[in-house]
Amino acid sequence: MRIIRRQAHARAALVGNPSDGYGGKTIAVSVGNFAACVTCYEWDEIELVQNQQDKVRFDSLDDLVRDVELHGYYGGVRLVKATIKKFAEFCRREKFPLRPENFAIRYETNIPRQVGLAGSSAIVVATLRALLAFHELTVPPEVLPSHALSVENDELGISAGLQDRVIQFYGGLVYMDFAPHRQQSQCGLSHGRYESLPCSRLPPLYLAYSNAMSKSSGAVHSPLRQSYLTGDPKVRAGMVRLAELTEEARGAILGEKWDRLGSLINETFATRQSMYEPDKNLVAMVTLAQNLGASANFAGSGGAIIGIHRDEAMYEDLRREFDKIDCRVVKPLVVENLDVPLVAQG
Repeated sequence: MRIIRRQAHARAALVGNPSDGYGGKTIAVSVGNFAACVTCYEWDEIELVQNQQDKVRFDSLDDLVRDVELHGYYGGVRLVKATIKKFAEFCRREKFPLRPENFAIRYETNIPRQVGLAGSSAIVVATLRALLAFHELTVPPEVLPSHALSVENDELGISAGLQDRVIQFYGGLVYMDFAPHRQQSQCGLSHGRYESLPCSRLPPLYLAYSNAMSKSSGAVHSPLRQSYLTGDPKVRAGMVRLAELTEEARGAILGEKWDRLGSLINETFATRQSMYEPDKNLVAMVTLAQNLGASANFAGSGGAIIGIHRDEAMYEDLRREFDKIDCRVVKPLVVENLDVPLVAQG
């Protein structure tokens, strides 16, 4: 029996986010501390094995309420199912041959839920990578993030951008340019310009996330997109500035100008704050980090922030002070190689 395992890691946006959905530029890192892993193997029928996030039995009414608050109403199985459907449609359209065998597929994840670390897209990306391996298919890498995005945008109606899927397929540290004149088309899907940057040029980073606060990224992106589409001048100007900050940050990383990079991270937060009113608890996290001397920016659209810490003493200060407000601080492991080797069993 062939057993295939593939994974996708959490991601954190350094600068530019969320201009990726608006023809802008971003830089993001792959966070190897957390991952979604998908296992796929031959089976008599197509079976989606439920994860604990998809539980349908509860010990009490309070248990059901807590589960919905943590995982939402659908868990991750809808993401897996939607990915399989879109994958089948994509392969038929592009005339990619599929193996005749049926399969079972299951997922597990330790990515903190709804704190802006791209947990949902990680399930989609890991599932897509497992399906490609199961069917022994090779697809141009630039196309895969766009296909993964279509699963959530088109199939499930979730508002999102390409950034998460790009970093989860490419890994490491990636600069992304989504400007309209950069767009190219392959396999019926458009993509931007993606450049892997040397992880060795990164300064010491920290990642902080709330144990208590969670918010769907769609809840943030939907009103922001509406403001953009109606021509809100603050939002329009903010998106332009975020792209400019990303370009400057690319140069700061390549030149190892860490102080400058820290300033650009802080300005990314300030620019984002100028476009809409973020959650006050998330703003408090950024303020706390900056008051301790670290740079800070939203890692995504939930309860997580990322920035540069100067030394171990500052990192310990961050850990101690964030613990007081029920937040965890970790050093992100910037992972470049995402593949889990195929495991063959007799």
